[in-house]
Order: sequence, then structure tokens, then C-alpha cells
Amino acid sequence: MSEVVKDQSGAESLVKALVDSRVDVCFANPGTSEMHFVAALDTNPEMRCVLGLFEGIVTGAADGYGRMSGRPAATLTHLGPGFGNGWANLHNAKKARTPVVNIVGDHATYHRKYDAPLTSDVEGVAKPVSGWVKVSQSADDVAADGVEAVQAALKPPGQVATLILPADTAWNRTSASVSPSTLIPESPYDQDAVNEVASVLNNKEPSVILMNGHITAEKSELVDKIAQATGARIILDTFIPRLQRGAGRAELTRLPYFGEQAAEVLAGTRHLILCSSQAPVTFFAYPDKPNWLTPEGCQLHTLVERDQDVMGALEALAEKVGAHQQKPNLLTLERPELPKGELTPISIGASLGHLFPDNAIVVDEGGTCGGGANALTRACPPHDWLMLTGGSIGYGMPCATGAAVASPDRRVICLQADGGGMYTVQALWTQARERLDVTTIIFANQKYSILQIEFGRVGAHNPGPKAMSMLDLSNPELNWVSLAEGMGVPAWRVRTAEEFNKALAESLRTAGPTLIEAMI
Repeated sequence: MSEVVKDQSGAESLVKALVDSRVDVCFANPGTSEMHFVAALDTNPEMRCVLGLFEGIVTGAADGYGRMSGRPAATLTHLGPGFGNGWANLHNAKKARTPVVNIVGDHATYHRKYDAPLTSDVEGVAKPVSGWVKVSQSADDVAADGVEAVQAALKPPGQVATLILPADTAWNRTSASVSPSTLIPESPYDQDAVNEVASVLNNKEPSVILMNGHITAEKSELVDKIAQATGARIILDTFIPRLQRGAGRAELTRLPYFGEQAAEVLAGTRHLILCSSQAPVTFFAYPDKPNWLTPEGCQLHTLVERDQDVMGALEALAEKVGAHQQKPNLLTLERPELPKGELTPISIGASLGHLFPDNAIVVDEGGTCGGGANALTRACPPHDWLMLTGGSIGYGMPCATGAAVASPDRRVICLQADGGGMYTVQALWTQARERLDVTTIIFANQKYSILQIEFGRVGAHNPGPKAMSMLDLSNPELNWVSLAEGMGVPAWRVRTAEEFNKALAESLRTAGPTLIEAMI
């Protein structure tokens, strides 16, 4: 039991319970109902509080922090509408299985009946993006509820745990004290499932192991040896939470985004083995196109679920198929030459690959323009690559912010499409305030490029000028240099490969955040 503290507010007891449970970062955008939580921060200096100017910054940063640290950050948002502003990036966190302790203030319990202007169904809004939701009922319950929220957030493989904190439970006094949270272990893998998959792979029929989750260097190396021993192909889902890649690590292929390409990659597969993944489908339904991507006649097998011991299952499978004696195929260091001339997504990727810093973290919301950077950094110094798991744009700069808070000794590089960037541009202000080492590269093509592609794919052919204007960001032209500098972030606008090379080199030498607006 922790030491009993006499006559503290419910909010003070909550902050102490969080800190005791190793939740010592809070990304916040508070309102009136949360002022006692804000006041309680001064009573617990161990809690770092990071202010975001929009709730989507707060929730996206918690996602990036959780992906890199493996521990939850707390978020603090205001009532239903404020929390609703952060909902989209919690959706991404849910899909990534990121641990987040999501604290939402609410009206005092006795005030709800009056239907004041900000009254809403906070529980109802929270449930679709949360694996656990609870409303504190009294100040005496708050600390215990906080500990329970931490434990729920860390339930393998990780989830959003939402604790709703009525204002009176935060300001009323209590002497309640609780023990820190305890970890819930992951479930054991199923040996029968391992045996079944081993039998399938040993038959040497065309097989694919489809993977999701955090793909560590150790995990990549192990599955590469399994592939060598069995002839199976290893494919990652299109978007995964975190991938360790680069020189000295095994290279794994990702399933393409477009359904036709994904179907081509999977064609001829007789056995599709799911490893912390699910059967692949297209991101959207399209008229007269298949949405189920498992080939006809292909058998589905589940090796291990996300809440199970994934590494244990892979180790057991490797033993069964004789993979441990294999030597993994590891990438050797390779950097592209510095590009010259026209500025394109490919030249940006080449420049990044040439100048790539050691042990970087890349947050990828580059959209249609990010592929060059992904391809041309594949054999650069070892790094982590974070992806848009839930498809809700506006994740890039907030996620980069949280990743930088979690890993202050590493350079974070944010690949950011200009359309998605405008959803959460306020993240730049937080980066400047916290002096975070983040290099943001804006792919300024001044349009929603993916939607121009999707226009024809969904069967809406021959768009007219009114339709195309809905996908155009050039009237008026965005000025990212002005936006960044207005929030305290040094920035450059570049139009050639040479200008980009110079700006990127300067950015990587600069402490704190910077931004490069690449006019492509």
C-alpha cells in the first residue's frame, strides 16, 4: 500500500495513483471541469504535462508516445465535445493497439440533470474507441479507478482505457489510497495452432504468413529464418504500428494499399497464416471489385492472436520447422546518392536516405508522396517506422510529437502530406514549446491526391470543375513556412533537389523542431 495522504482532492489522489503506476506523462487540453486535475499537477512534480492546442494533438501524441515507450501516457480532455475533437486519433491508437489512459472530464454528478450546454453522452462517444470505459462515482473511488485504467490500458496487446471524471469527484476531498497497478500477462500461445501451422509449412505448399503488431528486429530475423526453412512468404499488413528496419535487420514486404495490387501479391497462395493479424480486405468497397482478398481455395490458419505470446509462438514454430539453424538475410548499409534537379517524392526519398541520421524514428503520413522515402531508406542506419494504422488523417505531426517525448535522445522525422497536416497543424506549437527534435517534411502538392485517384476507382468518372475544386488546396495557396514560423518553428520552402538537400542537412543539425515545405 502507498502512503496514506490525508485530506487531498480526488484529482490529487488520481495523479498520485497514475505516477505510482508509472504513468508520468500527461498530454492535455483541459477545460473548466478539469481545473482540479490541472491544479493537482503541481502536487506531483514527477508528472510531466504537455499542452496541446487541440484535442487531436493530445490523443495523437499519446499514440506516438505509447508506440515508442510501450507504456501509456495519460490524456486530459474536456467533456464530450472536447473529447470528440480527439476522437479520430484515438481511433488510430485503437487500431494500433496502443496503451492510452484517456481521462475525460465531465459535469459534476449533480449538475448533469440540468442538461447544461456542454452536457453529452461521454460514455457513448468513448466506447467505439475504447477497450475499457468507467465513470468515477466519488472522490474515494478516483485513485482506484485510475489504477484500474492503467491496468486496462496495458492489457495485452494494449488498448485505450477511458476514465470519465465528474468534476465533483475531482474536487471533493478524500484520504483514499491504493497500490500501484499490476501488469496483466499476455495469454499463452496455443501449441495445437503451432503444430497445425508447422504441418502446413512442412508440406511446402504455397503459403504466406501475414503479420501485424510491433515488428521488432528480433521478430523480423526469426520469421526470415522460418521463411528460409519452409519457403513461405512473410508479408506485413499494409499499415502496422511500429516496424524496426534498416541495415543489420531482415527486410519484410508490406501488403500493397490498393486491393488489385494486394490480390496480385497473394495470388496462388494455398495457405494464409495469420500472425497477430486478420484476413485481408480492401480499405473500402468498390463497385464491381472484390473486397475479400484471400484467394479462392486458400485456407486460413491462425497461428497466434494479438493478445497472445506472439514471440513465443514464433519461437515454437521455428523449432518445429527447423528454422533455428538458418542464417537470416540481413540488409547491409546502403545509401542513395544526393539527388540533383527536379524536386519529386523520389528525390526527397534519395536525399533523406543519403543524410539519414542514426537511430531515427520516422512517422509516416506522407500519403501518395511517401513511397519514395520508404523505398530509399530501406537499407539506411537502423530506425523505427510508425504508420497510420487507422486511416484517420491528421495523425502524423501529433504522433511525431509523442514519439519525441518518449525518445528524447532520437531524431524524429515526420513525413507529412499537406492535406492531412492541416488537420492538426497545432502540433508544431507543442513541438516548439517542448523543444522536441522533430524534422517535419511537408509534401506540398496542394491537393488531396489520394482522393483524385479514388475518384475513378469508386466509379465516379469524369469529375467536373466543381468536383475537382473539392480536392484542390491551391486556392488560396497554403504557406507552411508562415504557419510554422508563427508557432515558433524554423522553416524553409524548397523547390529543387539541391535546396531540399541543404534544408534537410540544416534541419538535422538543428536542436528542436524544424519544418521543410517541399513544393512538389
